[in-house]
Amino acid sequence: MESLRIMNHSITLVDHVEDKLLNYFRENKMKPGDSIPNEMELAEALGVARSVLREALSRLRMLGMIESRTRRGMILTEPHILGGLAKVIDPLILGEETLFNLLGFRVALEIGICNSIFENLTDSYIEELEIIVHNSVVYENNVYLPVNEHEFHSKLYEITGNKTIMQFQEIIYPVSLFIKDRFISSFEPINKELHQKGKIVTHSDLLKYIKSRDKEGFRKALEMHFETYSRFLKENRLTKSPTI
Repeated sequence: MESLRIMNHSITLVDHVEDKLLNYFRENKMKPGDSIPNEMELAEALGVARSVLREALSRLRMLGMIESRTRRGMILTEPHILGGLAKVIDPLILGEETLFNLLGFRVALEIGICNSIFENLTDSYIEELEIIVHNSVVYENNVYLPVNEHEFHSKLYEITGNKTIMQFQEIIYPVSLFIKDRFISSFEPINKELHQKGKIVTHSDLLKYIKSRDKEGFRKALEMHFETYSRFLKENRLTKSPTI
């Protein structure tokens, strides 16, 4: 483990130890389930105090990369891909630009999964969506009860069969809800205008395209369904653009 030896750099010692450990795992082609040397060996190989090593190991534990097992000591584990993201995405501590970027990412992702939805679509999924739509509470201008909106869109993510996409939906939903509540005065006139022009696309409308298995029609309808978000994001980008 001579390659673990710490060199002098401007980054913090704990940062450097964390990087060294990650490189050590890669260089030794370690896989989930492989044993990791104990703290005493690692601290000696790195040339650092065990308190420094423990802080670096604690970071890796938080990421789900290592865990301690009875009689085996520390082992390498497969991290939860979005685990770290889930810990830091709290709408209350994120800036507006980050919030808007996450909302835009959610819209782009959901439109992007159209192919996967139709590739995995079954009669059973259609029946589940019908129940969700039938039981949904819809307010003025296509505003849904939050739990109903979440249920419908979560089902679309579920149909893809991609667990990472499903996990992302669970992380991003609170952000979407927070933005809609915080900027309700911006969303209301957009929704009203779309309603007056007959451009509102409801969950019921989306379901019709799904039932007829019209993928392209569904994609276009979904883009229109998200028009409120798209307009909101565009207007805020223009508002924040620097003046020349």
